[in-house]
Amino acid sequence: MCIVESFGLSVRRACSLIGIWRTSFLYKPKEANPDEAVIRVRLREHAQKRRRFGCPRLHIMLLRDGFIINHKRTERIYKEEGLSLRIKRRRKTASTLRIEVPRPTHPNHIWSMDFMKDALSSGRKLKVLPIVDEYTKKSFRIEVDTSIPGARVVRMLNEITPMNGLPEVIIIDNGPEFIGKALDEWAYARGVKLFFISPGKPVENMYMESFNGRLRDECLNEHWFTNLEHARQIIEAWRVDYNTERPHSSLDYMTPEEFIQKQNEKIAQDLTMETITKTNLSVVQ
Repeated sequence: MCIVESFGLSVRRACSLIGIWRTSFLYKPKEANPDEAVIRVRLREHAQKRRRFGCPRLHIMLLRDGFIINHKRTERIYKEEGLSLRIKRRRKTASTLRIEVPRPTHPNHIWSMDFMKDALSSGRKLKVLPIVDEYTKKSFRIEVDTSIPGARVVRMLNEITPMNGLPEVIIIDNGPEFIGKALDEWAYARGVKLFFISPGKPVENMYMESFNGRLRDECLNEHWFTNLEHARQIIEAWRVDYNTERPHSSLDYMTPEEFIQKQNEKIAQDLTMETITKTNLSVVQ
């Protein structure tokens, strides 16, 4: 357009000089289809339900839903949503979450687990397994032992969930304790989705990495464990302090317990207001 205005040339002449088609010059990008957000949501739902469907079959599912969409557009959205399949499968994973994990929005939305290593004064190795709610930052348990197999992980979860409820998603790495059948069967039976982070990308489990950094810096590096029972006592004391005394900047400098109490008070207040509103409406009617 600058050439046309500056030199007084026609559009035909200007396009001929710079070597482009007039249709390309006059092309105006189309506005985004207002249904694209709906298409994205529906595509993610199909991908999660049909975990082994690739882009062509998911495109057919969208057409069956009544969407008028070109396959190239489906392929673009498919790539942008990160739904590409890994062709090589190592094992059966019935409860694996395929779609990208969202940020936690409420208690028991997403839990995280990850192993840490330390040692006793005798040189014997220790394994440490924390379990954390990513929304409230509460640490439910920190298991400490010389060995924690997959069956032990399941037993921990069975001891925690009656008091705290079940999560919707658990983020874990590809360690042998997590990829075995024990945890997968437990999650599948309870409707809990497992999200395995990509190998070599701990940033995908950033909340857990942050917690492990605090645990390492404030507890493990500060103490010399004489035996297994001593290590359990020290680490449990730190966990209790973490939940009840340590302020968290992400929680507006409240402790996890204070944050949970505030959330419960807000829920109770909302329920009270809803009850009052319904009562007033019934009286008016």
